[in-house]
Amino acid sequence: MTESDRTIRLGAGSGFSGDRIDPAEKLARRGDLDYLIFECLGERTVAAGNARRLLDEDKGYDPLLGARIEAVLPHTLRRGTRIVTNGGAAHPLAAARMIANIAARVVDAPVRIAAVTGDDVLDAVRSADPIVWETGKPLSAHTEHLVSANAYIGADAVIPALEQRADIVVTGRLADPSLYVAPLAYEYGWDLGDAATIGAATAVGHLLECAGQLTGGYYADPVTKPVPGLADLGFPFADVADDGTAVFGKLDASGGILTTRTCTEQLLYEVGDPTAYQTPDVTADFGRVRFDQVGPDRVAVTGATGTTRPDDLKVTLGFRGGWIGEGQISYAGPRAFDRARLAADIVAARLATVHGLDPDGFTCEFIGAGASFRGLDTDPSAAEVRLRMTARTDSPDSADLVGWEVESLYTNGPAGGGGARRSVSEVLSIRSASIPRALVHTDVHMMETNS
Repeated sequence: MTESDRTIRLGAGSGFSGDRIDPAEKLARRGDLDYLIFECLGERTVAAGNARRLLDEDKGYDPLLGARIEAVLPHTLRRGTRIVTNGGAAHPLAAARMIANIAARVVDAPVRIAAVTGDDVLDAVRSADPIVWETGKPLSAHTEHLVSANAYIGADAVIPALEQRADIVVTGRLADPSLYVAPLAYEYGWDLGDAATIGAATAVGHLLECAGQLTGGYYADPVTKPVPGLADLGFPFADVADDGTAVFGKLDASGGILTTRTCTEQLLYEVGDPTAYQTPDVTADFGRVRFDQVGPDRVAVTGATGTTRPDDLKVTLGFRGGWIGEGQISYAGPRAFDRARLAADIVAARLATVHGLDPDGFTCEFIGAGASFRGLDTDPSAAEVRLRMTARTDSPDSADLVGWEVESLYTNGPAGGGGARRSVSEVLSIRSASIPRALVHTDVHMMETNS
Protein backbone atom coordinates (compact mmCIF):
# COMPACT_ATOMS: atom_id res chain seq x y z
CA MET A 1 0.00 0.00 0.00
CA THR A 2 1.03 3.63 -0.37
CA GLU A 3 1.43 6.11 2.45
CA SER A 4 -2.10 7.40 1.90
CA ASP A 5 -4.74 5.81 4.10
CA ARG A 6 -7.42 6.25 1.45
CA THR A 7 -8.77 3.21 -0.34
CA ILE A 8 -11.66 2.68 -2.75
CA ARG A 9 -13.87 -0.32 -2.03
CA LEU A 10 -15.21 -2.12 -5.10
CA GLY A 11 -17.72 -4.93 -4.73
CA ALA A 12 -18.43 -7.70 -7.24
CA GLY A 13 -22.20 -7.91 -7.74
CA SER A 14 -22.22 -10.54 -10.46
CA GLY A 15 -19.81 -12.61 -12.49
CA PHE A 16 -22.04 -13.56 -15.43
CA SER A 17 -25.48 -13.00 -16.86
CA GLY A 18 -27.30 -15.65 -14.85
CA ASP A 19 -25.57 -15.04 -11.53
CA ARG A 20 -27.29 -14.92 -8.15
CA ILE A 21 -28.74 -11.63 -6.90
CA ASP A 22 -28.89 -12.06 -3.11
CA PRO A 23 -25.08 -11.86 -2.57
CA ALA A 24 -25.07 -8.50 -4.36
CA GLU A 25 -27.95 -7.24 -2.22
CA LYS A 26 -26.01 -8.20 0.91
CA LEU A 27 -22.92 -6.40 -0.35
CA ALA A 28 -24.99 -3.32 -1.17
CA ARG A 29 -26.60 -3.38 2.27
CA ARG A 30 -23.64 -4.29 4.49
CA GLY A 31 -20.48 -3.94 2.42
CA ASP A 32 -19.78 -0.22 2.86
CA LEU A 33 -18.96 -0.03 -0.85
CA ASP A 34 -17.91 2.90 -2.97
CA TYR A 35 -18.84 1.01 -6.14
CA LEU A 36 -20.89 -2.08 -6.91
CA ILE A 37 -20.02 -3.72 -10.22
CA PHE A 38 -22.28 -6.02 -12.23
CA GLU A 39 -20.37 -7.98 -14.88
CA CYS A 40 -22.98 -9.62 -17.11
CA LEU A 41 -21.44 -10.20 -20.53
CA GLY A 42 -19.64 -12.90 -22.46
CA GLU A 43 -19.40 -13.47 -26.17
CA ARG A 44 -22.39 -15.79 -25.94
CA THR A 45 -24.49 -13.36 -23.90
CA VAL A 46 -23.79 -10.30 -26.02
CA ALA A 47 -24.86 -12.38 -29.02
CA ALA A 48 -28.01 -13.41 -27.15
CA GLY A 49 -28.69 -9.74 -26.44
CA ASN A 50 -28.42 -8.93 -30.13
CA ALA A 51 -30.81 -11.79 -30.89
CA ARG A 52 -33.36 -10.37 -28.45
CA ARG A 53 -32.99 -6.91 -29.94
CA LEU A 54 -33.63 -8.28 -33.43
CA LEU A 55 -36.99 -9.54 -32.14
CA ASP A 56 -37.84 -6.45 -30.06
CA GLU A 57 -36.11 -3.10 -30.48
CA ASP A 58 -36.86 -2.21 -26.84
CA LYS A 59 -34.93 -5.25 -25.58
CA GLY A 60 -31.34 -6.43 -25.91
CA TYR A 61 -30.11 -5.74 -22.38
CA ASP A 62 -29.38 -8.39 -19.77
CA PRO A 63 -32.60 -10.18 -18.72
CA LEU A 64 -31.78 -9.98 -15.00
CA LEU A 65 -30.51 -6.40 -14.99
CA GLY A 66 -33.82 -4.97 -13.80
CA ALA A 67 -34.07 -7.45 -10.93
CA ARG A 68 -30.49 -6.68 -9.88
CA ILE A 69 -31.07 -2.92 -9.86
CA GLU A 70 -34.35 -3.24 -7.99
CA ALA A 71 -32.69 -5.37 -5.29
CA VAL A 72 -29.74 -3.07 -4.63
CA LEU A 73 -30.76 0.48 -5.56
CA PRO A 74 -32.43 1.43 -2.24
CA HIS A 75 -29.20 0.46 -0.46
CA THR A 76 -26.70 1.92 -2.92
CA LEU A 77 -28.51 5.24 -3.16
CA ARG A 78 -28.74 5.56 0.60
CA ARG A 79 -25.06 4.75 1.12
CA GLY A 80 -23.75 6.71 -1.87
CA THR A 81 -22.54 3.59 -3.65
CA ARG A 82 -22.33 3.98 -7.41
CA ILE A 83 -23.17 1.16 -9.82
CA VAL A 84 -21.27 0.28 -13.00
CA THR A 85 -22.48 -2.54 -15.24
CA ASN A 86 -22.09 -3.87 -18.76
CA GLY A 87 -25.61 -5.28 -18.43
CA GLY A 88 -26.75 -2.95 -21.20
CA ALA A 89 -25.46 -5.69 -23.51
CA ALA A 90 -26.79 -4.99 -27.02
CA HIS A 91 -28.91 -1.96 -26.04
CA PRO A 92 -27.56 0.29 -23.24
CA LEU A 93 -30.07 3.06 -24.00
CA ALA A 94 -33.03 0.74 -23.55
CA ALA A 95 -31.42 -0.57 -20.37
CA ALA A 96 -31.07 2.97 -19.01
CA ARG A 97 -34.73 3.70 -19.71
CA MET A 98 -35.73 0.48 -17.97
CA ILE A 99 -33.56 1.39 -14.96
CA ALA A 100 -35.13 4.85 -14.82
CA ASN A 101 -38.58 3.28 -14.61
CA ILE A 102 -37.47 1.02 -11.76
CA ALA A 103 -35.80 3.91 -9.92
CA ALA A 104 -38.97 6.02 -10.14
CA ARG A 105 -40.86 3.17 -8.53
CA VAL A 106 -38.52 1.94 -5.77
CA VAL A 107 -36.75 5.09 -4.48
CA ASP A 108 -37.97 8.57 -3.64
CA ALA A 109 -34.87 10.52 -4.67
CA PRO A 110 -33.49 11.58 -8.06
CA VAL A 111 -31.23 9.03 -9.77
CA ARG A 112 -28.73 9.96 -12.46
CA ILE A 113 -28.27 7.23 -15.06
CA ALA A 114 -25.65 7.19 -17.81
CA ALA A 115 -25.83 4.97 -20.87
CA VAL A 116 -22.49 4.49 -22.63
CA THR A 117 -22.84 3.67 -26.33
CA GLY A 118 -20.42 3.17 -29.19
CA ASP A 119 -19.41 -0.47 -28.84
CA ASP A 120 -21.85 -1.31 -31.67
CA VAL A 121 -19.43 -1.15 -34.61
CA LEU A 122 -21.41 -2.99 -37.28
CA ASP A 123 -20.92 -0.27 -39.91
CA ALA A 124 -17.24 0.13 -39.03
CA VAL A 125 -16.39 -3.55 -39.45
CA ARG A 126 -18.24 -3.74 -42.74
CA SER A 127 -16.16 -0.84 -43.95
CA ALA A 128 -12.85 -2.03 -42.50
CA ASP A 129 -13.35 -5.65 -43.68
CA PRO A 130 -11.06 -7.18 -41.01
CA ILE A 131 -9.67 -10.69 -40.99
CA VAL A 132 -11.91 -13.06 -39.03
CA TRP A 133 -9.68 -14.84 -36.53
CA GLU A 134 -11.33 -18.25 -36.68
CA THR A 135 -11.19 -18.56 -40.46
CA GLY A 136 -8.26 -16.39 -41.51
CA LYS A 137 -10.44 -14.84 -44.23
CA PRO A 138 -11.67 -11.26 -44.70
CA LEU A 139 -15.13 -10.57 -43.35
CA SER A 140 -16.36 -9.94 -46.90
CA ALA A 141 -15.48 -13.52 -47.85
CA HIS A 142 -18.11 -14.95 -45.48
CA THR A 143 -21.52 -15.72 -46.92
CA GLU A 144 -23.40 -15.78 -43.60
CA HIS A 145 -25.50 -12.72 -42.76
CA LEU A 146 -23.63 -10.48 -40.30
CA VAL A 147 -26.12 -9.00 -37.83
CA SER A 148 -23.98 -7.66 -35.00
CA ALA A 149 -20.49 -6.44 -34.16
CA ASN A 150 -19.55 -5.29 -30.68
CA ALA A 151 -16.13 -3.88 -29.80
CA TYR A 152 -14.55 -4.35 -26.39
CA ILE A 153 -14.39 -0.79 -25.07
CA GLY A 154 -12.36 0.31 -22.07
CA ALA A 155 -12.24 2.56 -19.03
CA ASP A 156 -11.89 5.72 -21.10
CA ALA A 157 -15.50 5.26 -22.24
CA VAL A 158 -16.84 5.18 -18.67
CA ILE A 159 -14.88 7.92 -16.94
CA PRO A 160 -16.87 10.75 -18.64
CA ALA A 161 -20.08 9.25 -17.23
CA LEU A 162 -18.60 9.22 -13.73
CA GLU A 163 -17.45 12.81 -14.21
CA GLN A 164 -21.09 13.71 -14.92
CA ARG A 165 -22.02 12.36 -11.46
CA ALA A 166 -23.89 9.29 -12.68
CA ASP A 167 -25.26 7.11 -9.89
CA ILE A 168 -25.58 4.22 -12.34
CA VAL A 169 -23.48 3.66 -15.46
CA VAL A 170 -24.77 1.06 -17.92
CA THR A 171 -22.70 0.04 -20.92
CA GLY A 172 -22.59 -2.49 -23.71
CA ARG A 173 -19.49 -4.60 -24.42
CA LEU A 174 -17.25 -2.94 -21.83
CA ALA A 175 -14.35 -5.31 -21.12
CA ASP A 176 -14.69 -7.15 -17.82
CA PRO A 177 -11.63 -5.69 -16.00
CA SER A 178 -12.44 -2.21 -17.34
CA LEU A 179 -15.59 -2.21 -15.19
CA TYR A 180 -13.24 -1.91 -12.21
CA VAL A 181 -10.42 0.08 -13.79
CA ALA A 182 -12.73 2.97 -14.70
CA PRO A 183 -13.92 3.85 -11.16
CA LEU A 184 -10.38 3.56 -9.80
CA ALA A 185 -8.89 5.73 -12.53
CA TYR A 186 -11.65 8.29 -12.01
CA GLU A 187 -11.36 8.39 -8.21
CA TYR A 188 -7.57 8.59 -8.13
CA GLY A 189 -7.17 10.74 -11.24
CA TRP A 190 -4.86 8.24 -12.88
CA ASP A 191 -3.36 8.85 -16.29
CA LEU A 192 -4.71 6.03 -18.45
CA GLY A 193 -1.32 5.97 -20.15
CA ASP A 194 0.36 4.93 -16.88
CA ALA A 195 0.61 1.28 -17.91
CA ALA A 196 2.10 0.06 -14.63
CA THR A 197 -0.75 1.42 -12.50
CA ILE A 198 -3.46 0.49 -15.00
CA GLY A 199 -1.96 -3.00 -15.16
CA ALA A 200 -2.20 -3.27 -11.38
CA ALA A 201 -5.83 -2.11 -11.49
CA THR A 202 -6.54 -4.62 -14.25
CA ALA A 203 -5.37 -7.41 -11.95
CA VAL A 204 -7.89 -6.20 -9.37
CA GLY A 205 -10.63 -6.17 -11.98
CA HIS A 206 -9.71 -9.59 -13.33
CA LEU A 207 -9.76 -11.08 -9.83
CA LEU A 208 -13.17 -9.60 -9.03
CA GLU A 209 -14.89 -9.97 -12.40
CA CYS A 210 -16.13 -13.54 -11.84
CA ALA A 211 -17.55 -12.69 -8.39
CA GLY A 212 -18.10 -15.95 -6.47
CA GLN A 213 -15.26 -17.74 -8.23
CA LEU A 214 -12.83 -15.74 -6.06
CA THR A 215 -14.53 -16.91 -2.86
CA GLY A 216 -14.58 -20.61 -3.63
CA GLY A 217 -17.16 -21.10 -6.35
CA TYR A 218 -15.83 -23.14 -9.28
CA TYR A 219 -12.75 -23.78 -7.12
CA ALA A 220 -14.60 -26.15 -4.79
CA ASP A 221 -14.16 -29.92 -4.75
CA PRO A 222 -15.65 -31.87 -1.84
CA VAL A 223 -12.55 -34.06 -1.45
CA THR A 224 -9.47 -32.06 -2.42
CA LYS A 225 -10.66 -28.47 -1.91
CA PRO A 226 -13.65 -28.33 0.44
CA VAL A 227 -15.45 -24.99 0.66
CA PRO A 228 -17.99 -24.35 3.43
CA GLY A 229 -21.28 -22.54 2.96
CA LEU A 230 -21.57 -22.65 -0.83
CA ALA A 231 -25.34 -22.27 -0.60
CA ASP A 232 -24.72 -18.82 0.90
CA LEU A 233 -21.57 -17.97 -1.05
CA GLY A 234 -20.39 -14.43 -0.32
CA PHE A 235 -19.22 -12.30 -3.22
CA PRO A 236 -15.86 -10.51 -2.86
CA PHE A 237 -14.85 -6.90 -2.52
CA ALA A 238 -11.47 -5.17 -2.74
CA ASP A 239 -10.01 -2.19 -0.92
CA VAL A 240 -7.76 -0.61 -3.53
CA ALA A 241 -5.02 1.92 -2.84
CA ASP A 242 -3.89 4.66 -5.18
CA ASP A 243 -1.03 2.54 -6.54
CA GLY A 244 -3.37 -0.28 -7.58
CA THR A 245 -2.45 -2.67 -4.80
CA ALA A 246 -5.40 -4.13 -2.95
CA VAL A 247 -6.72 -6.27 -0.13
CA PHE A 248 -9.58 -8.60 -1.05
CA GLY A 249 -12.26 -9.73 1.37
CA LYS A 250 -15.83 -10.92 1.77
CA LEU A 251 -18.59 -10.20 4.27
CA ASP A 252 -18.16 -11.81 7.67
CA ALA A 253 -20.38 -14.85 8.21
CA SER A 254 -20.95 -15.30 4.48
CA GLY A 255 -20.21 -18.65 2.88
CA GLY A 256 -17.12 -19.56 0.93
CA ILE A 257 -13.44 -18.92 1.48
CA LEU A 258 -10.99 -16.32 0.21
CA THR A 259 -7.41 -17.58 0.20
CA THR A 260 -4.20 -17.27 -1.77
CA ARG A 261 -5.22 -20.47 -3.57
CA THR A 262 -8.63 -19.19 -4.68
CA CYS A 263 -6.96 -15.99 -5.85
CA THR A 264 -4.26 -17.84 -7.77
CA GLU A 265 -6.81 -19.93 -9.63
CA GLN A 266 -8.86 -16.87 -10.57
CA LEU A 267 -5.79 -14.89 -11.66
CA LEU A 268 -5.02 -17.58 -14.26
CA TYR A 269 -8.65 -18.08 -15.32
CA GLU A 270 -9.18 -17.36 -19.03
CA VAL A 271 -5.71 -15.82 -19.36
CA GLY A 272 -3.57 -17.20 -22.18
CA ASP A 273 -0.25 -15.52 -21.39
CA PRO A 274 -0.25 -14.09 -17.83
CA THR A 275 2.61 -11.76 -18.77
CA ALA A 276 0.77 -10.26 -21.76
CA TYR A 277 -2.96 -10.19 -21.02
CA GLN A 278 -4.45 -7.74 -23.50
CA THR A 279 -7.39 -5.54 -22.56
CA PRO A 280 -8.60 -2.26 -24.11
CA ASP A 281 -6.81 -0.39 -21.30
CA VAL A 282 -3.40 -2.09 -21.10
CA THR A 283 -1.34 -5.15 -21.86
CA ALA A 284 -1.32 -6.45 -18.30
CA ASP A 285 1.58 -8.39 -16.81
CA PHE A 286 0.63 -10.73 -13.96
CA GLY A 287 3.95 -12.57 -13.99
CA ARG A 288 5.14 -11.17 -10.65
CA VAL A 289 1.85 -11.00 -8.81
CA ARG A 290 2.13 -11.95 -5.15
CA PHE A 291 -0.71 -12.99 -2.84
CA ASP A 292 -0.41 -12.76 0.93
CA GLN A 293 -2.97 -14.02 3.44
CA VAL A 294 -3.31 -11.04 5.78
CA GLY A 295 -6.28 -12.32 7.80
CA PRO A 296 -9.25 -14.67 7.71
CA ASP A 297 -10.75 -14.29 4.21
CA ARG A 298 -8.40 -11.38 3.54
CA VAL A 299 -5.76 -11.53 0.80
CA ALA A 300 -3.39 -8.76 -0.32
CA VAL A 301 -2.29 -8.57 -3.95
CA THR A 302 0.83 -6.78 -5.18
CA GLY A 303 3.19 -6.99 -8.13
CA ALA A 304 0.92 -6.57 -11.15
CA THR A 305 2.07 -4.18 -13.84
CA GLY A 306 1.61 -3.61 -17.55
CA THR A 307 2.80 -2.21 -20.83
CA THR A 308 1.22 -0.11 -23.57
CA ARG A 309 -2.38 -0.89 -24.50
CA PRO A 310 -3.06 -2.58 -27.88
CA ASP A 311 -3.61 -0.41 -30.95
CA ASP A 312 -6.63 -2.50 -31.98
CA LEU A 313 -9.81 -3.48 -30.16
CA LYS A 314 -11.29 -6.96 -30.24
CA VAL A 315 -14.73 -7.24 -31.84
CA THR A 316 -17.32 -9.99 -31.33
CA LEU A 317 -19.12 -10.72 -34.61
CA GLY A 318 -22.58 -12.26 -34.70
CA PHE A 319 -23.72 -14.09 -37.82
CA ARG A 320 -27.23 -15.36 -38.36
CA GLY A 321 -26.70 -19.11 -38.48
CA GLY A 322 -30.10 -20.72 -38.90
CA TRP A 323 -32.05 -22.62 -36.26
CA ILE A 324 -31.33 -25.42 -33.79
CA GLY A 325 -33.97 -28.00 -33.02
CA GLU A 326 -33.47 -30.14 -29.94
CA GLY A 327 -35.10 -33.22 -28.47
CA GLN A 328 -34.25 -35.13 -25.30
CA ILE A 329 -35.50 -38.40 -23.82
CA SER A 330 -34.27 -40.68 -21.02
CA TYR A 331 -33.73 -44.45 -20.82
CA ALA A 332 -32.95 -46.35 -17.62
CA GLY A 333 -32.32 -49.88 -16.45
CA PRO A 334 -30.71 -52.85 -18.23
CA ARG A 335 -29.28 -52.02 -21.66
CA ALA A 336 -30.19 -48.36 -21.26
CA PHE A 337 -27.35 -47.28 -23.53
CA ASP A 338 -28.31 -49.79 -26.24
CA ARG A 339 -31.88 -48.52 -26.22
CA ALA A 340 -30.75 -44.90 -26.32
CA ARG A 341 -28.48 -45.63 -29.27
CA LEU A 342 -31.30 -47.38 -31.10
CA ALA A 343 -33.52 -44.35 -30.43
CA ALA A 344 -30.86 -42.05 -31.89
CA ASP A 345 -30.62 -44.19 -35.02
CA ILE A 346 -34.40 -44.06 -35.48
CA VAL A 347 -34.57 -40.28 -35.13
CA ALA A 348 -31.59 -39.68 -37.43
CA ALA A 349 -33.04 -41.96 -40.10
CA ARG A 350 -36.45 -40.28 -40.04
CA LEU A 351 -35.04 -36.75 -40.05
CA ALA A 352 -33.04 -37.62 -43.17
CA THR A 353 -35.41 -39.86 -45.13
CA VAL A 354 -38.87 -38.63 -44.14
CA HIS A 355 -38.14 -34.93 -43.61
CA GLY A 356 -35.15 -34.43 -45.91
CA LEU A 357 -32.84 -32.76 -43.35
CA ASP A 358 -29.10 -32.78 -43.95
CA PRO A 359 -27.40 -35.42 -41.73
CA ASP A 360 -24.27 -33.24 -41.58
CA GLY A 361 -26.25 -30.91 -39.31
CA PHE A 362 -27.14 -33.61 -36.77
CA THR A 363 -25.50 -34.08 -33.37
CA CYS A 364 -26.14 -36.84 -30.86
CA GLU A 365 -25.15 -37.03 -27.18
CA PHE A 366 -25.62 -39.82 -24.67
CA ILE A 367 -25.74 -37.94 -21.36
CA GLY A 368 -24.60 -40.20 -18.56
CA ALA A 369 -22.64 -42.47 -20.88
CA GLY A 370 -19.93 -40.21 -22.28
CA ALA A 371 -21.46 -36.90 -23.43
CA SER A 372 -18.88 -34.87 -21.49
CA PHE A 373 -15.99 -36.85 -23.01
CA ARG A 374 -16.64 -36.46 -26.70
CA GLY A 375 -14.34 -38.54 -28.83
CA LEU A 376 -13.78 -41.11 -26.10
CA ASP A 377 -15.58 -44.43 -25.78
CA THR A 378 -19.07 -44.33 -24.33
CA ASP A 379 -20.03 -46.44 -21.33
CA PRO A 380 -22.36 -49.23 -22.46
CA SER A 381 -22.93 -50.31 -18.85
CA ALA A 382 -24.53 -46.99 -17.80
CA ALA A 383 -27.78 -47.63 -15.96
CA GLU A 384 -29.29 -44.29 -16.93
CA VAL A 385 -28.82 -42.47 -20.23
CA ARG A 386 -30.43 -39.33 -21.59
CA LEU A 387 -30.42 -39.00 -25.35
CA ARG A 388 -29.98 -35.47 -26.71
CA MET A 389 -30.47 -34.99 -30.44
CA THR A 390 -30.02 -31.68 -32.23
CA ALA A 391 -30.06 -30.51 -35.84
CA ARG A 392 -29.21 -27.19 -37.44
CA THR A 393 -31.75 -26.15 -40.07
CA ASP A 394 -32.79 -23.17 -42.17
CA SER A 395 -36.18 -22.57 -40.54
CA PRO A 396 -37.88 -22.89 -37.15
CA ASP A 397 -40.48 -25.24 -38.58
CA SER A 398 -37.89 -27.73 -39.78
CA ALA A 399 -35.99 -27.39 -36.52
CA ASP A 400 -39.12 -28.36 -34.61
CA LEU A 401 -39.14 -31.69 -36.40
CA VAL A 402 -36.26 -32.87 -34.21
CA GLY A 403 -38.21 -32.59 -30.98
CA TRP A 404 -41.29 -34.02 -32.62
CA GLU A 405 -39.46 -37.15 -33.75
CA VAL A 406 -37.86 -37.60 -30.33
CA GLU A 407 -41.22 -37.22 -28.60
CA SER A 408 -42.76 -39.76 -30.97
CA LEU A 409 -40.37 -42.36 -29.54
CA TYR A 410 -42.79 -42.74 -26.63
CA THR A 411 -44.82 -45.24 -28.67
CA ASN A 412 -42.67 -45.72 -31.76
CA GLY A 413 -39.26 -46.42 -30.29
CA PRO A 414 -37.41 -48.58 -27.78
CA ALA A 415 -38.97 -49.58 -24.49
CA GLY A 416 -38.82 -47.41 -21.43
CA GLY A 417 -38.36 -43.93 -22.87
CA GLY A 418 -39.54 -41.06 -20.66
CA GLY A 419 -39.18 -37.37 -19.86
CA ALA A 420 -39.13 -36.13 -23.46
CA ARG A 421 -38.46 -32.44 -24.01
CA ARG A 422 -38.23 -30.33 -27.18
CA SER A 423 -37.08 -26.82 -28.06
CA VAL A 424 -36.24 -24.57 -31.00
CA SER A 425 -33.87 -21.61 -30.94
CA GLU A 426 -32.27 -19.29 -33.46
CA VAL A 427 -28.51 -19.53 -33.81
CA LEU A 428 -26.12 -16.60 -33.87
CA SER A 429 -22.68 -17.89 -34.79
CA ILE A 430 -19.95 -16.08 -32.88
CA ARG A 431 -16.57 -15.16 -34.34
CA SER A 432 -13.93 -12.55 -33.58
CA ALA A 433 -11.90 -9.88 -35.33
CA SER A 434 -10.13 -6.65 -34.43
CA ILE A 435 -10.29 -3.11 -35.74
CA PRO A 436 -8.24 0.04 -35.06
CA ARG A 437 -9.46 1.76 -31.91
CA ALA A 438 -9.70 5.00 -33.89
CA LEU A 439 -12.78 3.54 -35.59
CA VAL A 440 -14.62 3.15 -32.26
CA HIS A 441 -16.34 6.26 -30.92
CA THR A 442 -18.17 6.14 -27.61
CA ASP A 443 -20.67 8.57 -26.14
CA VAL A 444 -22.48 9.15 -22.84
CA HIS A 445 -26.24 9.73 -22.65
CA MET A 446 -27.48 11.10 -19.33
CA MET A 447 -30.96 10.88 -17.88
CA GLU A 448 -32.26 11.75 -14.42
CA THR A 449 -35.40 10.54 -12.70
CA ASN A 450 -37.62 12.94 -10.79
CA SER A 451 -37.62 12.85 -7.01
